[in-house]
Amino acid sequence: MEDKKAMKRNLWMFPLGTVGRDMVYNLINSYLLIFVMLTRNLTPAQLGVITAIMIAARVFDALNDPLMGNIVERTRTRWGKFKPWLVIGILSTSVVIVLTFNLPLDGWGFVAFFGLMYFLYSITYTMHDISYWGMVPALSSDPDARNAYTSRANLFAGIGGTLAVALIPTFTVGDLAIGGSNRTAYGVIAWAFAIIAPAFLCFTIFGVREQRSYSNEPVPPVSFKKIWKTITGNDQLLWISLAFIIQQIGNGVILSGIGSMYIYFDFGYNGLYFTAFQMLGMIVTAFLMIFYPIISRKINRKPLMNLLMIISAVGYAIMLAAGLLLQASAVPILKFALITFGYMLANFGQYGFYLIMMISIMNTVEYNEYKNGTRDEGIISSLRPFITKLASAIYAAIAYGTFLICGVINYTNRISELERQASVAAEAEKEAISTEITSVISQVTQPEKIGMLLIMVLLSAVLMFVSFLIYKKFYKLDEDEYARICEELGGRNA
Repeated sequence: MEDKKAMKRNLWMFPLGTVGRDMVYNLINSYLLIFVMLTRNLTPAQLGVITAIMIAARVFDALNDPLMGNIVERTRTRWGKFKPWLVIGILSTSVVIVLTFNLPLDGWGFVAFFGLMYFLYSITYTMHDISYWGMVPALSSDPDARNAYTSRANLFAGIGGTLAVALIPTFTVGDLAIGGSNRTAYGVIAWAFAIIAPAFLCFTIFGVREQRSYSNEPVPPVSFKKIWKTITGNDQLLWISLAFIIQQIGNGVILSGIGSMYIYFDFGYNGLYFTAFQMLGMIVTAFLMIFYPIISRKINRKPLMNLLMIISAVGYAIMLAAGLLLQASAVPILKFALITFGYMLANFGQYGFYLIMMISIMNTVEYNEYKNGTRDEGIISSLRPFITKLASAIYAAIAYGTFLICGVINYTNRISELERQASVAAEAEKEAISTEITSVISQVTQPEKIGMLLIMVLLSAVLMFVSFLIYKKFYKLDEDEYARICEELGGRNA
């Protein structure tokens, strides 16, 4: 009875904790590059250095994840091994994002400060991200319960992401921008998120009770050899990691900044457009977030992936056809509706892949125990954020290349100068500045817009299909095999 009561409480307290964290994650991962390009006048060299910083920091962050997982494994306190790092990580992350979006620097001084803050963010966010997702295997080893924790946590992560999507573009771009300019608006939003994120994480810190069987085990040493051995000694972890990173690169291309620039350039400099595009793309995934535990009991993962792949392929085809065949100036509502509908289908399939691969990584914990005698859940759990951050480094590079090839920087520099003027202009002058920004947008050529469309649609679709093939062929821990392993482990422990 107590276990059921604890699980019921955990099923609310654990997911609630990630709402604010994912608002911060979206602010940095989906909008930081947009913030930089629309608020700073950058030379190609400065934008190149900023992109290189983002790539280097994300690679560093990815490599740091298994080390952080090993540190979590070593932690022994009266509050457990996860919660101390949740507290330290979220508070330090809040300080970093406030500084990043509020100091009024320009030129190379801004580039240097950006580099320092971005590396600090990589360290501080990792502390609470590894700790948060590392709790999932410690909450339950029952596959249905683990599916429930994972899907519900992703549901609340989606709520946090949706709130970020609703607020950030709407109130930073166009007539609704807070303070009349995106420089001011981003600073205010950063302060708000820095307060909201720790507040929501208190639900997890004070409300969740995890299993602490590790308390009686000897503290493992901090060992790169241990990290390397755990990862390379688990063949199923290696295959699912390869499939996952390819899928995450494809999934991230649209939201790397390419999608928002395409929307603004084709439909107008109004944050509501991108808010609608991204929100509808995210809201449709709520079906999976809510019903995945039920679906997973009816349909096995690999057959479900077949269906998800078809849905995404149809979505990408609709986006491509609408983008190539319709002119936004002639039929703007129809074109926007079709591209958004296509993205909804594509993102539905992509998110289903994400859920399946998340659970597939978690299930390698028991496989590791079955094969090597140790669970190493902290190290294995660190592979999920490791992969997402490494993927984000790669699609940041793709975005930078796209912006150079399609001449985006030529337009964003002119917009950022007008935005700077708007931040200090009188209210009566802001309408004229808005008209000038619209004039800049109108000068973007059709080949430049088509180039962005082709990169974000075709690359996303191809990488998703490659990921699908790898998972289907090489990942062997299906439902039956996982149940067999858990049964054998139960016999060993008994």
